Amino acid sequence: MEKTLLANPGTTASCPARARKWSNSQPADLAHMGRSREDPPGMEASTMPISALPRTSSDPVLLKAPAPLGTVADSLRASDGQLQAKAPTKPPRTPSFELPDASERPPTYCELVPRVPSVQGTSPSQSCPEPEAPWWEAEEDEEEENRCFTRPQAEISFCPHDAPSCLLGPQNRPLEPQVLHTLRGLFLEHHPGSTALHLLLVDCQATGLLGVTRDQRGNMGVSSGLELLTLPHGHHLRLELLERHQTLALAGALAVLGCSGPLEERAAALRGLVELALALRPGAAGDLPGLAAVMGALLMPQVRGEQGLEEAGVRVTGKTGEEACAGLFSQVSRLEHTWRQLRRSHTEAALAFEQELKPLMRALDEGAGPCDPGEVALPHVAPMVRLLEGEEVAGPLDESCERLLRTLHGARHMVRDAPKFRKVAAQRLRGFRPNPELREALTTGFVRRLLWGSRGAGAPRAERFEKFQRVLGVLSQRLEPDR
Repeated sequence: MEKTLLANPGTTASCPARARKWSNSQPADLAHMGRSREDPPGMEASTMPISALPRTSSDPVLLKAPAPLGTVADSLRASDGQLQAKAPTKPPRTPSFELPDASERPPTYCELVPRVPSVQGTSPSQSCPEPEAPWWEAEEDEEEENRCFTRPQAEISFCPHDAPSCLLGPQNRPLEPQVLHTLRGLFLEHHPGSTALHLLLVDCQATGLLGVTRDQRGNMGVSSGLELLTLPHGHHLRLELLERHQTLALAGALAVLGCSGPLEERAAALRGLVELALALRPGAAGDLPGLAAVMGALLMPQVRGEQGLEEAGVRVTGKTGEEACAGLFSQVSRLEHTWRQLRRSHTEAALAFEQELKPLMRALDEGAGPCDPGEVALPHVAPMVRLLEGEEVAGPLDESCERLLRTLHGARHMVRDAPKFRKVAAQRLRGFRPNPELREALTTGFVRRLLWGSRGAGAPRAERFEKFQRVLGVLSQRLEPDR
Protein backbone atom coordinates (compact mmCIF):
# COMPACT_ATOMS: atom_id res chain seq x y z
CA MET A 1 0.00 0.00 0.00
CA GLU A 2 2.81 2.44 0.84
CA LYS A 3 4.38 1.78 -2.54
CA THR A 4 1.12 2.56 -4.24
CA LEU A 5 0.92 5.90 -2.40
CA LEU A 6 4.48 6.84 -3.32
CA ALA A 7 3.94 5.87 -6.94
CA ASN A 8 0.86 7.96 -7.28
CA PRO A 9 1.55 11.53 -6.09
CA GLY A 10 -1.85 12.77 -7.25
CA THR A 11 -3.54 10.38 -4.95
CA THR A 12 -1.43 11.57 -2.05
CA ALA A 13 -2.21 15.21 -2.76
CA SER A 14 -5.91 14.58 -3.00
CA CYS A 15 -6.03 12.66 0.28
CA PRO A 16 -3.45 13.94 2.76
CA ALA A 17 -5.35 12.40 5.64
CA ARG A 18 -4.28 8.88 4.53
CA ALA A 19 -0.57 9.37 5.24
CA ARG A 20 0.62 6.16 6.87
CA LYS A 21 2.15 6.63 10.26
CA TRP A 22 2.00 4.96 13.64
CA SER A 23 1.82 6.46 17.13
CA ASN A 24 1.72 4.62 20.44
CA SER A 25 0.88 1.32 18.67
CA GLN A 26 -2.43 2.70 17.44
CA PRO A 27 -3.82 1.97 13.95
CA ALA A 28 -2.58 4.32 11.25
CA ASP A 29 -6.10 4.88 10.00
CA LEU A 30 -6.63 7.18 12.99
CA ALA A 31 -3.64 9.38 12.28
CA HIS A 32 -5.86 12.06 10.86
CA MET A 33 -7.46 12.57 14.25
CA GLY A 34 -4.35 13.88 15.99
CA ARG A 35 -0.62 13.85 16.34
CA SER A 36 1.52 12.11 18.90
CA ARG A 37 4.09 13.85 20.99
CA GLU A 38 6.88 12.48 18.77
CA ASP A 39 5.52 14.00 15.56
CA PRO A 40 7.67 16.69 13.98
CA PRO A 41 6.14 20.17 14.28
CA GLY A 42 6.00 20.64 10.52
CA MET A 43 3.95 17.57 9.68
CA GLU A 44 0.21 18.19 9.64
CA ALA A 45 -1.75 15.18 8.52
CA SER A 46 -5.19 16.23 9.68
CA THR A 47 -7.74 18.65 8.40
CA MET A 48 -9.30 18.90 11.90
CA PRO A 49 -7.96 21.42 14.50
CA ILE A 50 -5.51 19.85 16.91
CA SER A 51 -7.01 21.76 19.88
CA ALA A 52 -10.23 19.84 19.45
CA LEU A 53 -8.44 16.42 19.70
CA PRO A 54 -6.74 16.12 23.12
CA ARG A 55 -4.75 13.01 24.03
CA THR A 56 -4.09 11.51 27.45
CA SER A 57 -1.07 9.18 27.84
CA SER A 58 -1.68 5.97 25.87
CA ASP A 59 -5.44 6.30 25.72
CA PRO A 60 -6.94 6.53 22.24
CA VAL A 61 -7.97 9.81 20.75
CA LEU A 62 -10.54 11.69 22.83
CA LEU A 63 -13.26 12.64 20.48
CA LYS A 64 -14.64 16.03 21.54
CA ALA A 65 -16.07 17.41 18.32
CA PRO A 66 -16.38 14.58 15.74
CA ALA A 67 -17.17 15.50 12.19
CA PRO A 68 -20.33 14.24 10.53
CA LEU A 69 -20.21 10.80 8.92
CA GLY A 70 -20.36 12.12 5.38
CA THR A 71 -17.40 14.44 5.91
CA VAL A 72 -15.22 11.71 7.38
CA ALA A 73 -16.13 9.28 4.62
CA ASP A 74 -15.29 11.83 1.94
CA SER A 75 -11.92 12.50 3.52
CA LEU A 76 -11.15 8.78 3.62
CA ARG A 77 -12.08 8.11 0.01
CA ALA A 78 -9.20 8.49 -2.47
CA SER A 79 -9.66 10.30 -5.75
CA ASP A 80 -8.97 7.17 -7.83
CA GLY A 81 -11.34 5.00 -5.83
CA GLN A 82 -8.52 2.64 -4.69
CA LEU A 83 -8.73 3.45 -0.95
CA GLN A 84 -11.80 2.83 1.14
CA ALA A 85 -12.48 3.42 4.82
CA LYS A 86 -12.39 0.19 6.83
CA ALA A 87 -13.59 -0.57 10.34
CA PRO A 88 -10.91 -1.48 12.88
CA THR A 89 -10.16 -5.20 12.98
CA LYS A 90 -9.51 -5.45 16.72
CA PRO A 91 -10.55 -3.58 19.83
CA PRO A 92 -8.20 -1.03 21.38
CA ARG A 93 -5.63 -2.11 23.95
CA THR A 94 -6.75 0.42 26.50
CA PRO A 95 -10.28 1.46 27.31
CA SER A 96 -11.62 4.58 25.74
CA PHE A 97 -13.70 7.27 27.40
CA GLU A 98 -15.71 10.19 26.12
CA LEU A 99 -15.85 13.85 27.04
CA PRO A 100 -19.19 14.88 28.55
CA ASP A 101 -20.35 17.13 25.74
CA ALA A 102 -19.54 14.58 23.02
CA SER A 103 -22.51 12.40 24.01
CA GLU A 104 -24.90 14.90 22.47
CA ARG A 105 -23.40 14.47 18.97
CA PRO A 106 -24.12 11.57 16.58
CA PRO A 107 -21.49 8.77 16.56
CA THR A 108 -19.07 8.49 13.63
CA TYR A 109 -17.68 5.53 11.76
CA CYS A 110 -14.11 6.02 12.98
CA GLU A 111 -14.74 5.82 16.71
CA LEU A 112 -12.96 2.95 18.44
CA VAL A 113 -15.86 2.24 20.79
CA PRO A 114 -19.45 3.23 19.95
CA ARG A 115 -20.72 5.76 22.40
CA VAL A 116 -23.51 4.90 24.81
CA PRO A 117 -25.95 7.72 25.52
CA SER A 118 -25.67 9.01 29.06
CA VAL A 119 -28.58 8.12 31.28
CA GLN A 120 -27.96 10.83 33.85
CA GLY A 121 -27.71 13.80 31.52
CA THR A 122 -27.10 17.29 32.81
CA SER A 123 -28.77 18.69 35.86
CA PRO A 124 -31.37 21.44 35.41
CA SER A 125 -29.14 23.85 37.30
CA GLN A 126 -26.39 23.38 34.72
CA SER A 127 -28.57 23.60 31.62
CA CYS A 128 -30.88 26.39 32.81
CA PRO A 129 -29.19 28.54 35.44
CA GLU A 130 -31.55 30.52 37.61
CA PRO A 131 -31.75 34.21 36.66
CA GLU A 132 -30.63 36.72 39.22
CA ALA A 133 -33.33 38.23 41.40
CA PRO A 134 -34.38 41.77 40.41
CA TRP A 135 -33.11 44.66 42.48
CA TRP A 136 -36.43 45.16 44.29
CA GLU A 137 -36.19 41.60 45.68
CA ALA A 138 -32.60 41.90 46.91
CA GLU A 139 -32.10 41.18 50.59
CA GLU A 140 -30.99 44.08 52.75
CA ASP A 141 -27.76 43.64 54.67
CA GLU A 142 -28.22 43.76 58.44
CA GLU A 143 -25.15 45.95 58.74
CA GLU A 144 -26.58 48.43 56.27
CA GLU A 145 -29.97 48.35 57.98
CA ASN A 146 -28.56 48.98 61.47
CA ARG A 147 -25.99 51.52 60.45
CA CYS A 148 -25.75 54.84 62.26
CA PHE A 149 -26.05 58.27 60.76
CA THR A 150 -22.96 59.46 58.90
CA ARG A 151 -22.17 62.87 57.52
CA PRO A 152 -23.78 63.29 54.06
CA GLN A 153 -21.50 63.85 51.10
CA ALA A 154 -23.77 65.10 48.28
CA GLU A 155 -27.36 65.63 47.14
CA ILE A 156 -29.03 62.41 46.02
CA SER A 157 -31.48 61.95 43.15
CA PHE A 158 -33.34 58.70 42.56
CA CYS A 159 -35.05 59.87 39.35
CA PRO A 160 -32.72 59.58 36.33
CA HIS A 161 -33.37 62.51 33.99
CA ASP A 162 -31.49 61.42 30.85
CA ALA A 163 -32.50 57.76 30.72
CA PRO A 164 -33.08 56.47 27.15
CA SER A 165 -36.74 56.05 26.23
CA CYS A 166 -38.33 53.29 24.17
CA LEU A 167 -41.55 55.29 23.74
CA LEU A 168 -40.21 58.78 22.98
CA GLY A 169 -37.55 59.86 20.53
CA PRO A 170 -34.56 62.01 21.43
CA GLN A 171 -36.56 65.10 20.50
CA ASN A 172 -40.34 65.09 20.96
CA ARG A 173 -43.13 67.60 20.92
CA PRO A 174 -45.70 67.94 23.71
CA LEU A 175 -48.62 65.48 23.68
CA GLU A 176 -47.67 63.58 20.53
CA PRO A 177 -50.83 61.80 19.31
CA GLN A 178 -49.04 58.55 18.41
CA VAL A 179 -47.49 58.29 21.86
CA LEU A 180 -50.82 59.02 23.55
CA HIS A 181 -52.45 56.27 21.47
CA THR A 182 -49.71 53.82 22.49
CA LEU A 183 -50.11 54.72 26.15
CA ARG A 184 -53.86 54.23 25.98
CA GLY A 185 -53.34 50.74 24.60
CA LEU A 186 -50.79 49.94 27.33
CA PHE A 187 -53.14 50.90 30.15
CA LEU A 188 -56.03 49.01 28.57
CA GLU A 189 -53.90 45.85 28.33
CA HIS A 190 -53.18 45.84 32.09
CA HIS A 191 -55.82 45.47 34.79
CA PRO A 192 -55.81 47.99 37.67
CA GLY A 193 -53.99 45.61 40.03
CA SER A 194 -51.08 45.19 37.63
CA THR A 195 -50.89 48.94 36.96
CA ALA A 196 -50.90 49.56 40.72
CA LEU A 197 -47.88 47.28 41.17
CA HIS A 198 -46.07 49.06 38.33
CA LEU A 199 -46.76 52.38 40.04
CA LEU A 200 -45.66 51.03 43.42
CA LEU A 201 -42.38 49.85 41.92
CA VAL A 202 -41.63 53.22 40.32
CA ASP A 203 -42.70 55.13 43.44
CA CYS A 204 -40.46 53.02 45.67
CA GLN A 205 -37.53 53.73 43.38
CA ALA A 206 -38.31 57.47 43.14
CA THR A 207 -38.65 57.74 46.92
CA GLY A 208 -35.46 55.80 47.60
CA LEU A 209 -37.19 53.01 49.51
CA LEU A 210 -35.94 50.18 47.26
CA GLY A 211 -32.99 49.89 44.92
CA VAL A 212 -30.67 52.17 46.91
CA THR A 213 -27.00 51.34 46.30
CA ARG A 214 -24.30 51.32 48.95
CA ASP A 215 -22.67 54.38 47.41
CA GLN A 216 -25.96 56.28 47.59
CA ARG A 217 -26.35 55.33 51.24
CA GLY A 218 -22.87 56.56 51.94
CA ASN A 219 -23.51 59.85 50.15
CA MET A 220 -26.80 60.64 51.83
CA GLY A 221 -25.76 59.37 55.28
CA VAL A 222 -28.90 57.29 55.93
CA SER A 223 -30.32 54.00 54.67
CA SER A 224 -33.40 55.12 52.70
CA GLY A 225 -35.04 58.09 51.08
CA LEU A 226 -37.78 58.15 53.73
CA GLU A 227 -35.15 59.19 56.27
CA LEU A 228 -33.52 61.61 53.85
CA LEU A 229 -36.81 63.46 53.33
CA THR A 230 -36.81 64.71 56.91
CA LEU A 231 -33.23 66.04 56.83
CA PRO A 232 -32.00 69.43 55.61
CA HIS A 233 -29.94 67.92 52.79
CA GLY A 234 -33.05 66.15 51.46
CA HIS A 235 -34.23 69.37 49.79
CA HIS A 236 -33.58 68.11 46.24
CA LEU A 237 -35.44 64.84 46.87
CA ARG A 238 -38.40 66.70 48.36
CA LEU A 239 -38.67 68.87 45.25
CA GLU A 240 -38.50 65.80 43.03
CA LEU A 241 -41.35 64.10 44.89
CA LEU A 242 -43.49 67.24 44.79
CA GLU A 243 -42.99 67.50 41.05
CA ARG A 244 -43.75 63.80 40.61
CA HIS A 245 -47.01 64.12 42.54
CA GLN A 246 -48.19 67.12 40.52
CA THR A 247 -47.00 65.71 37.18
CA LEU A 248 -48.82 62.40 37.65
CA ALA A 249 -51.98 64.26 38.69
CA LEU A 250 -51.85 66.36 35.50
CA ALA A 251 -51.32 63.23 33.40
CA GLY A 252 -54.32 61.55 35.05
CA ALA A 253 -56.52 64.56 34.35
CA LEU A 254 -55.31 64.53 30.74
CA ALA A 255 -56.42 60.90 30.44
CA VAL A 256 -60.01 62.10 31.02
CA LEU A 257 -59.96 65.49 29.33
CA GLY A 258 -58.13 64.13 26.30
CA CYS A 259 -61.06 61.85 25.42
CA SER A 260 -62.79 63.79 22.66
CA GLY A 261 -65.04 60.90 21.66
CA PRO A 262 -68.42 59.87 23.02
CA LEU A 263 -69.53 60.57 26.57
CA GLU A 264 -69.20 56.92 27.55
CA GLU A 265 -65.50 57.03 26.67
CA ARG A 266 -64.86 59.76 29.23
CA ALA A 267 -66.97 57.93 31.81
CA ALA A 268 -64.90 54.79 31.20
CA ALA A 269 -61.71 56.85 31.76
CA LEU A 270 -63.11 58.08 35.09
CA ARG A 271 -63.98 54.52 36.08
CA GLY A 272 -60.43 53.39 35.20
CA LEU A 273 -58.92 56.03 37.50
CA VAL A 274 -61.30 55.10 40.32
CA GLU A 275 -60.42 51.41 39.98
CA LEU A 276 -56.71 52.26 39.96
CA ALA A 277 -57.16 54.29 43.16
CA LEU A 278 -58.92 51.34 44.78
CA ALA A 279 -56.02 49.08 43.80
CA LEU A 280 -53.54 51.53 45.38
CA ARG A 281 -55.33 52.04 48.71
CA PRO A 282 -54.14 50.58 52.04
CA GLY A 283 -54.64 46.85 52.24
CA ALA A 284 -54.17 46.45 48.46
CA ALA A 285 -50.92 47.69 46.91
CA GLY A 286 -50.55 50.22 49.72
CA ASP A 287 -48.95 52.90 47.53
CA LEU A 288 -50.21 56.09 49.16
CA PRO A 289 -48.19 58.55 46.99
CA GLY A 290 -49.68 56.90 43.91
CA LEU A 291 -53.14 57.04 45.46
CA ALA A 292 -52.69 60.75 46.20
CA ALA A 293 -51.68 61.45 42.57
CA VAL A 294 -54.70 59.59 41.13
CA MET A 295 -57.09 61.30 43.54
CA GLY A 296 -55.50 64.62 42.68
CA ALA A 297 -56.42 64.00 39.06
CA LEU A 298 -60.02 63.07 39.91
CA LEU A 299 -60.48 66.08 42.20
CA MET A 300 -58.83 68.60 39.90
CA PRO A 301 -61.02 71.67 39.22
CA GLN A 302 -60.97 71.07 35.45
CA VAL A 303 -62.25 67.51 35.98
CA ARG A 304 -64.75 67.84 38.82
CA GLY A 305 -64.88 71.27 40.47
CA GLU A 306 -67.23 70.16 43.26
CA GLN A 307 -68.04 71.48 46.74
CA GLY A 308 -67.44 68.17 48.48
CA LEU A 309 -69.57 65.80 50.48
CA GLU A 310 -70.01 67.76 53.71
CA GLU A 311 -70.34 71.14 52.00
CA ALA A 312 -73.08 69.78 49.76
CA GLY A 313 -75.04 68.57 52.79
CA VAL A 314 -75.69 65.11 51.35
CA ARG A 315 -76.06 62.04 53.53
CA VAL A 316 -75.44 58.72 51.82
CA THR A 317 -76.58 56.48 54.67
CA GLY A 318 -80.08 55.11 54.27
CA LYS A 319 -80.33 55.78 50.54
CA THR A 320 -79.95 53.57 47.58
CA GLY A 321 -76.90 53.98 45.42
CA GLU A 322 -78.89 55.67 42.67
CA GLU A 323 -80.42 58.24 45.05
CA ALA A 324 -77.16 58.93 46.86
CA CYS A 325 -75.24 59.46 43.64
CA ALA A 326 -77.98 61.69 42.28
CA GLY A 327 -77.63 64.00 45.27
CA LEU A 328 -73.85 63.96 45.21
CA PHE A 329 -73.33 64.64 41.54
CA SER A 330 -75.77 67.53 41.50
CA GLN A 331 -72.96 69.57 43.14
CA VAL A 332 -70.37 68.90 40.39
CA SER A 333 -69.55 72.06 38.48
CA ARG A 334 -67.29 70.62 35.74
CA LEU A 335 -67.88 67.66 33.42
CA GLU A 336 -71.29 67.23 34.99
CA HIS A 337 -72.59 65.05 32.15
CA THR A 338 -69.53 62.81 32.38
CA TRP A 339 -69.96 62.23 36.11
CA ARG A 340 -73.66 61.53 35.67
CA GLN A 341 -72.82 59.00 32.98
CA LEU A 342 -70.42 57.37 35.46
CA ARG A 343 -73.28 57.15 37.97
CA ARG A 344 -75.59 55.50 35.43
CA SER A 345 -73.08 53.13 33.82
CA HIS A 346 -70.67 52.39 36.68
CA THR A 347 -72.59 53.00 39.88
CA GLU A 348 -70.31 50.81 42.00
CA ALA A 349 -67.21 52.81 41.03
CA ALA A 350 -69.03 56.10 41.62
CA LEU A 351 -70.10 55.03 45.14
CA ALA A 352 -66.59 53.77 45.98
CA PHE A 353 -65.19 57.14 44.96
CA GLU A 354 -67.61 59.09 47.15
CA GLN A 355 -67.92 56.82 50.17
CA GLU A 356 -64.41 55.38 50.47
CA LEU A 357 -61.76 57.18 48.44
CA LYS A 358 -62.62 60.80 49.20
CA PRO A 359 -62.85 60.39 53.01
CA LEU A 360 -59.65 58.32 52.96
CA MET A 361 -57.76 60.97 51.02
CA ARG A 362 -59.01 63.72 53.29
CA ALA A 363 -57.80 61.82 56.36
CA LEU A 364 -54.39 61.18 54.78
CA ASP A 365 -53.92 64.85 53.95
CA GLU A 366 -54.75 65.76 57.55
CA GLY A 367 -52.27 63.24 58.95
CA ALA A 368 -54.96 61.01 60.43
CA GLY A 369 -55.14 58.23 57.85
CA PRO A 370 -53.77 54.68 58.06
CA CYS A 371 -49.98 54.55 58.00
CA ASP A 372 -49.03 51.27 59.70
CA PRO A 373 -46.52 49.03 57.87
CA GLY A 374 -48.32 45.97 56.64
CA GLU A 375 -51.39 47.54 55.13
CA VAL A 376 -49.23 50.38 53.78
CA ALA A 377 -46.12 49.72 51.70
CA LEU A 378 -45.20 53.35 50.95
CA PRO A 379 -46.52 56.10 53.27
CA HIS A 380 -48.09 59.39 52.24
CA VAL A 381 -45.18 61.86 52.22
CA ALA A 382 -46.74 64.86 50.44
CA PRO A 383 -48.02 66.71 53.58
CA MET A 384 -44.66 66.39 55.32
CA VAL A 385 -42.75 67.40 52.17
CA ARG A 386 -44.91 70.51 51.69
CA LEU A 387 -44.48 71.44 55.34
CA LEU A 388 -40.69 71.12 55.24
CA GLU A 389 -40.56 73.14 52.02
CA GLY A 390 -42.29 76.08 53.71
CA GLU A 391 -45.89 75.77 52.48
CA GLU A 392 -48.48 76.99 54.94
CA VAL A 393 -51.03 74.62 56.42
CA ALA A 394 -54.51 75.48 55.18
CA GLY A 395 -57.48 75.98 57.48
CA PRO A 396 -58.21 77.87 60.74
CA LEU A 397 -55.34 78.51 63.13
CA ASP A 398 -56.35 75.99 65.79
CA GLU A 399 -56.98 73.25 63.24
CA SER A 400 -53.79 74.04 61.35
CA CYS A 401 -51.72 73.70 64.55
CA GLU A 402 -53.21 70.28 65.27
CA ARG A 403 -52.63 69.26 61.69
CA LEU A 404 -49.04 70.47 61.91
CA LEU A 405 -48.38 68.38 65.01
CA ARG A 406 -49.97 65.29 63.46
CA THR A 407 -47.83 65.70 60.34
CA LEU A 408 -44.60 66.00 62.34
CA HIS A 409 -45.58 63.06 64.52
CA GLY A 410 -46.30 60.98 61.43
CA ALA A 411 -42.92 61.93 59.91
CA ARG A 412 -41.13 60.74 63.06
CA HIS A 413 -42.94 57.39 62.95
CA MET A 414 -42.24 57.10 59.21
CA VAL A 415 -38.49 57.39 59.79
CA ARG A 416 -38.62 54.90 62.65
CA ASP A 417 -40.55 52.36 60.56
CA ALA A 418 -38.54 52.84 57.34
CA PRO A 419 -37.01 49.30 57.48
CA LYS A 420 -40.50 47.83 57.97
CA PHE A 421 -41.87 49.75 54.99
CA ARG A 422 -38.95 48.45 52.91
CA LYS A 423 -39.73 44.85 53.82
CA VAL A 424 -43.45 45.26 53.14
CA ALA A 425 -42.81 46.86 49.74
CA ALA A 426 -40.36 44.11 48.78
CA GLN A 427 -42.92 41.50 49.83
CA ARG A 428 -45.66 43.12 47.72
CA LEU A 429 -43.35 43.13 44.69
CA ARG A 430 -41.94 39.63 45.17
CA GLY A 431 -42.32 37.64 41.96
CA PHE A 432 -43.57 40.69 40.05
CA ARG A 433 -42.14 41.14 36.56
CA PRO A 434 -43.08 44.56 35.16
CA ASN A 435 -43.76 45.50 31.58
CA PRO A 436 -40.81 47.69 30.52
CA GLU A 437 -42.94 50.13 28.52
CA LEU A 438 -45.59 50.58 31.20
CA ARG A 439 -42.92 50.97 33.84
CA GLU A 440 -41.26 53.71 31.79
CA ALA A 441 -44.60 55.41 31.18
CA LEU A 442 -44.98 55.93 34.96
CA THR A 443 -41.57 57.52 35.55
CA THR A 444 -41.30 61.22 36.28
CA GLY A 445 -38.92 61.96 33.42
CA PHE A 446 -41.15 60.33 30.82
CA VAL A 447 -44.33 62.09 31.98
CA ARG A 448 -42.49 65.41 32.06
CA ARG A 449 -41.33 65.02 28.45
CA LEU A 450 -44.76 63.76 27.38
CA LEU A 451 -46.58 66.80 28.76
CA TRP A 452 -44.11 69.57 27.88
CA GLY A 453 -41.88 68.11 25.18
CA SER A 454 -38.12 67.65 25.23
CA ARG A 455 -37.53 71.41 25.11
CA GLY A 456 -40.22 72.54 27.55
CA ALA A 457 -39.29 69.90 30.14
CA GLY A 458 -36.35 72.02 31.23
CA ALA A 459 -38.43 75.15 31.95
CA PRO A 460 -39.04 76.27 35.56
CA ARG A 461 -41.52 74.05 37.39
CA ALA A 462 -44.01 76.78 38.36
CA GLU A 463 -44.15 78.08 34.80
CA ARG A 464 -44.70 74.62 33.33
CA PHE A 465 -47.53 73.78 35.73
CA GLU A 466 -49.30 77.09 35.22
CA LYS A 467 -49.32 76.70 31.43
CA PHE A 468 -50.57 73.14 31.55
CA GLN A 469 -53.33 74.06 33.95
CA ARG A 470 -54.56 76.51 31.31
CA VAL A 471 -54.37 73.77 28.67
CA LEU A 472 -56.52 71.50 30.81
CA GLY A 473 -59.00 74.35 31.33
CA VAL A 474 -59.37 74.80 27.58
CA LEU A 475 -59.89 71.07 27.04
CA SER A 476 -62.51 70.96 29.79
CA GLN A 477 -64.44 73.86 28.26
CA ARG A 478 -64.40 72.24 24.82
CA LEU A 479 -65.83 69.01 26.16
CA GLU A 480 -68.60 70.58 28.25
CA PRO A 481 -68.92 74.39 27.93
CA ASP A 482 -70.30 76.32 30.86
CA ARG A 483 -74.01 77.11 30.65
